[in-house]
Amino acid sequence: MFSKFSKASQQFNQFSPEMKEQMMQMARARVKEKLLKWLATPTFVLLGIALGAVIGALTACFGDISDRLSVIRDTNPLYFIPALALGGAAIAFAYKKWGRWTERGMDQVFAVGLNKETDFPLVSIPMAAVSTWITQLFGGSAGREGAAMQIGSALSYNISKKLPFENSAHIMLVTGLAAGFAGIFQAPMAATAFALEVLLVGHLELGALLPAAAAAFTACKVSSMLGFHKFSVDLNSLLDASGFTASIFTNEGSLDGSMLLKLALMGVLFGIVGGGFAKLLGLSQDFFAKKFPNSIKRIAIMGVGISVLLLVFFQGRYAGLGTNLLDMCFGVNAADLGTAAGNATGSAAGTADLIGNVAGYDWILKFALTILTLSAGFIGGVVTPLFAIGATFGVFVAGMFGMPAALAAALGFAAVFASASNTLWAPILIAGEIFGFNCLPAFFIVCTVAYICNGGQSIYKQKKIRIKI
Repeated sequence: MFSKFSKASQQFNQFSPEMKEQMMQMARARVKEKLLKWLATPTFVLLGIALGAVIGALTACFGDISDRLSVIRDTNPLYFIPALALGGAAIAFAYKKWGRWTERGMDQVFAVGLNKETDFPLVSIPMAAVSTWITQLFGGSAGREGAAMQIGSALSYNISKKLPFENSAHIMLVTGLAAGFAGIFQAPMAATAFALEVLLVGHLELGALLPAAAAAFTACKVSSMLGFHKFSVDLNSLLDASGFTASIFTNEGSLDGSMLLKLALMGVLFGIVGGGFAKLLGLSQDFFAKKFPNSIKRIAIMGVGISVLLLVFFQGRYAGLGTNLLDMCFGVNAADLGTAAGNATGSAAGTADLIGNVAGYDWILKFALTILTLSAGFIGGVVTPLFAIGATFGVFVAGMFGMPAALAAALGFAAVFASASNTLWAPILIAGEIFGFNCLPAFFIVCTVAYICNGGQSIYKQKKIRIKI
């Protein structure tokens, strides 16, 4: 060993000073590369925890203000819903004045995630938050997770620019998305899966798995500590009260063919609804963008029409997030999907009374008004309205499959989201985190079939559709 080292040393001394310097630079670069590779994952995880804490606090504050504004609107619908057009015009004007190139919402996130753009201005954070508050206050049928994910992704992406690690921009973008989703929905496992799936670019970014999970669980914890509680339903108690078993297995342990067939058929219907929503949303956005090229005129003119429809259809029943419809489906007194305190453990009779208030047309009216709201240019999100559409549609079809309304609503809640977003694992996991994991096999079957039957559509225009094997 010593003789080999001595021989190598003699050979090194024979090189010119320039060659020696070049070789030393190459050696230092190689050592630095190895060191950065070893430090990358621990650094990303620590940053994920820190970002999760910050984003969890921001989303809790954002969600709390959103809740308060929604309560104000619901208390005085005739004062606020008629002013929807004015609120929309204010949103469009603000983006033209101060937030140009940031009004694209999740499209901006995809443009950065797919390396089509390298700029994600931090001004998108206050613009998305305030615009979503305006949409909620005046009754636009939209969600709010889009703003929460923009908050997380914009913050994390700008931090990534200061990191020396390979692929840090994409990893941190996934991490921020997971934290934003977890902070607003209090579902960290689903948030991690959603962030990985929704930014799928030819392969799963497994390097982002640990940082995203760390950020999601931290954001969830911090958000909860600040009083922003998750919406949850004790589905098992509701099913026990009705005497129905949702298992896909018989008492002998074999697969229940009848139950499997029912779930698969429901999955087909949920897939059609979710895929149809995504397709019609894209067509509607393109149509109205061409019909009214001026964004201020478009949102003002359409805002008048939407506010009239919201008032005509039961004075705001379909305004906002749609959590009032979820309350009816599951028999919970939740203010919204992010802040419901406690689980649904009421009596079967009380739940039946609330479910009886779900009308057969609720899902289609929420479906149409959400598409119109987003096509007009109002800012927010689409996931929570999708939950409401799926749950009310589930109640609508429950009878034809002989299933309890609460179970059918829960299946629709997850499966329509799976179909419309073109994601699989996130909807399955969010169903488990919200409704309990005892019915996970049923959610798996329904979401898988819905995912397959969505026609290749997605509410996210730039999402890369499934990998071909």
